[in-house]
Amino acid sequence: MNPFFKAAYQPYKWIIVIPFVFIVTMVLGLMSILTGLLFKQEAVNYIAIIWSRLCCAIIPLKVTLQGKKNYSKNRSYVVVANHQSMTDIPAIHGHLGLNIKWIMKKELGRIPVFGSACHYLGCIYVDRTNHDAAIKSIEAAKKKLSGKACVLFFAEGTRSRDGRVMAFKKGAFNFACETGLPILPVTIKNSFQVLPSDSLDLTPGTIEIIVHQPVYIFKHHMDHLDDIIAQTRQLIASAL
Repeated sequence: MNPFFKAAYQPYKWIIVIPFVFIVTMVLGLMSILTGLLFKQEAVNYIAIIWSRLCCAIIPLKVTLQGKKNYSKNRSYVVVANHQSMTDIPAIHGHLGLNIKWIMKKELGRIPVFGSACHYLGCIYVDRTNHDAAIKSIEAAKKKLSGKACVLFFAEGTRSRDGRVMAFKKGAFNFACETGLPILPVTIKNSFQVLPSDSLDLTPGTIEIIVHQPVYIFKHHMDHLDDIIAQTRQLIASAL
């Protein structure tokens, strides 16, 4: 970004963007809780999509989507994506067109309003410090998935600190095998430039979402799971 434009953007970011995102998160979060109490998770998902698109619009953040032919909005997937920035969340939820349930660290569930809203959306909280507890959380989540629900894993387990794709963990791939759902690999591109990890250095920009062809994992593939994980990682990384 042009340094003069970036300097001029800073007052807008602090006076408009950050307060707006906070207010819309609280208001739509409360609406999500009420909707979740009265209706199904699908209704809460519509509110989450509105939240995502409003957050993208106020930055402003343009999101482009490639690979629409590689998936159907009417079926379930285990979505596996790289993770560069906090902006990945509204970009994907607002534009992929799927009913997404996020795998989230349990600490996020303690945030007032936001944590409860995510609960009614059907997000899955896991304790990343306790492997057994994390497995139990995911096992319980399997029983709650509807016919069109998708579970999204950031397979690196955390945000990249330099924009490069780190090693993938096995959780998403084990989950796909156990549920019989296909892996849907997704590359998120340029979000690191919009908002680097551990930073408030937010700038307007364009995020590209690239959806690859599904990867099917069956029981007899488990002996070669490491190879499938490596190939999926390479597929996602190759589009950056």
